[in-house]
Amino acid sequence: MVAGPLAGAMLADQGADVVHVEPPGSGDAARSMGPTKDGAPLWFKVAGRNKRSVTLDLHDEDGRAVARRLVAWADVVIVTLRAGRLREWGLDWEAVHRINPRAIMLQISGYGADSSLADAPGFGKMGEARSGVVHLTGFPDGPPVHTGFSHGDAVTGLMGAYAVLAALYRRGRTADFDGEWIDLALFEPLFRLVEWQVILHDQLGRVPERSGNQLAVAPAAVINTYQSADGQWITVTSATVRSVRNVARLLGLPEEDFATTERQLAGRALLDERLRAWVAGRTVEECLAGFAAAEVVASRVYTAADIAEDPVYRERGDIVTVPDPDLGDVRMQAAIPHFRQRPGRVWRTGPALGADNDVVYREWLGLDEEELRDLSERGVI
Repeated sequence: MVAGPLAGAMLADQGADVVHVEPPGSGDAARSMGPTKDGAPLWFKVAGRNKRSVTLDLHDEDGRAVARRLVAWADVVIVTLRAGRLREWGLDWEAVHRINPRAIMLQISGYGADSSLADAPGFGKMGEARSGVVHLTGFPDGPPVHTGFSHGDAVTGLMGAYAVLAALYRRGRTADFDGEWIDLALFEPLFRLVEWQVILHDQLGRVPERSGNQLAVAPAAVINTYQSADGQWITVTSATVRSVRNVARLLGLPEEDFATTERQLAGRALLDERLRAWVAGRTVEECLAGFAAAEVVASRVYTAADIAEDPVYRERGDIVTVPDPDLGDVRMQAAIPHFRQRPGRVWRTGPALGADNDVVYREWLGLDEEELRDLSERGVI
């Protein structure tokens, strides 16, 4: 529900024409997820942005025939259905490649298309748990912890978009390019990003464990969250010799006691204890001013309200205002990363269900009036 659509949205932000195919009537499941305002689903306003929405019943053979025409039109096909269903509907890699030999197919599933669990259902939290990330997240005396958003899905969407662009680059440089099948399981992107867990287990027999706010295998002398006198949380992090000595100086501790990495790591508990007391005795603004003066890297732990008011977010243009037919002007994340020469943009919020049936089916695919009328009357589109 999240990973494939996010991959498409990342590409759409940078100018790709993306057609989001949804079942007639109910539409994408994301339309009914999360909070609403005046009946409008807020999450989908972002998740579906910059895309064309078409309705298509893939349970119907005529609907699948239209889907194959979309495959023939497209440079990239993103699918998130189980392997068996794709084969049944003629939308698996072999079929896509036969229809459009130069097409790139991104297939996202719970466990990968060629595993023994290829037809098992999967969601992002399963991918997080299977990746090793959840085992590493939390404090040693507490349970494993998931992050408070669709972490596994989101990272899979991001890696999927990166993979599509890599394949498109190869296609543009290879005259005899024979298509590409990108087969991505939900647990694999996060598994790849935790670079050290496999080699540590392989070479040292170690299983990294939860260590709170510290890195599990490369602890820094200073890294934790601390609560200020006015109840705000601050993250402080210092890992280089110079930056840790700055912390010691700020706390009034002898710098020579923290002159080397070894001494700093040995004094980690003392630094943490003193920092906690130092922060607890000051307001958040006093703390941040003191850290800045001492060249200690620190940040308030931001809420959504903090982000909305932050001058750096504003200076970066990271939040944009987009007109929406249901809600009026709404604010959301800009197209990120920022391209300075040819920037991406957010030109629409998530559209109404089937809002682009006419432009996609009539103008882009060339379906005639009679075909469109017949498909519409039978509820296929």
